[in-house]
Amino acid sequence: MGFFDKIKKGLGRTVQVLQTDVRDLFKLDGRPVDEEFLNDLFETLVRTDMGVDAARETSDEIKKQFRGRVVKKEDVLEVVKNKLKDLMAQDAPPVRFAQSGPTVILFCGVNGCGKTTSIAKLTKAMIDAGNTVVLGAADTFRAAAVDQLKIWAERLGAEIVTGPPQSDPASVAHKAVAKAIETNADLCVVDTAGRLQTQKNLMNELEKIKRVVAKQIPDAPHETFLVLDATTGQNGLAQAKKFTEAVACTGIVLSKLDGTAKGGAVVAIRQKVGLPVKYVGLGESENDFAVFDPNEFVDAMFA
Repeated sequence: MGFFDKIKKGLGRTVQVLQTDVRDLFKLDGRPVDEEFLNDLFETLVRTDMGVDAARETSDEIKKQFRGRVVKKEDVLEVVKNKLKDLMAQDAPPVRFAQSGPTVILFCGVNGCGKTTSIAKLTKAMIDAGNTVVLGAADTFRAAAVDQLKIWAERLGAEIVTGPPQSDPASVAHKAVAKAIETNADLCVVDTAGRLQTQKNLMNELEKIKRVVAKQIPDAPHETFLVLDATTGQNGLAQAKKFTEAVACTGIVLSKLDGTAKGGAVVAIRQKVGLPVKYVGLGESENDFAVFDPNEFVDAMFA
């Protein structure tokens, strides 16, 4: 499957909501663009969790182009899609690779967001592309997280660096980067403990990990990915803002997109946080992962 087919399948619940609601807007052959129609369209867009601002800008664009005219569904959808593509435009590469030596990617996020699984999926994609990967299991306070990452490393053919239970996570990150340098690996991907954005001591721990890594490779980490659970919708906005303030996140990995009717939240996250969405998780398998393409994402939402 290409990205469009994967994302269309993953966005099944969001697409279903949109198709039903948009179809209900056009029960007749055509409908005049009046205040009632604009309010109905606005409410339909808000239900996808794209946020009031994006929904308002989009309905205002329809008002600007079609006010007082009788329109058909296809005419309106084309303008809606073009507006959303403008709002979501981004030009960042999926991964900003180091010019020389290992590329270091740090993963962070709240508990249960799908972080470890997302790391496994990215590792699989990178190995499939011919890269060698060292994993750093820096979530030292949760044995299950380390065990899960060990299983993935063995299955995927990645090297893994671990530490004693409850040891300093920064020391594990340090060892992982050192191993990547020693073995001339292409990537070092570091897992960190799930934490709430309000837990200051744990956010300080993340900052320490970044400092330790930067001492070994001046530009590292080259990427700091924040994993957001798509099923939380716009609740992910507060997480994204706090994590970005603390550790200067460079991109978002959106997990569990296949389980939500709130796919429009990606629009709100792009608008409010300004971080590019790098990858999306679309299922349980290690292959259910794709580089994010905003244009195809919008097309799939309305497919």
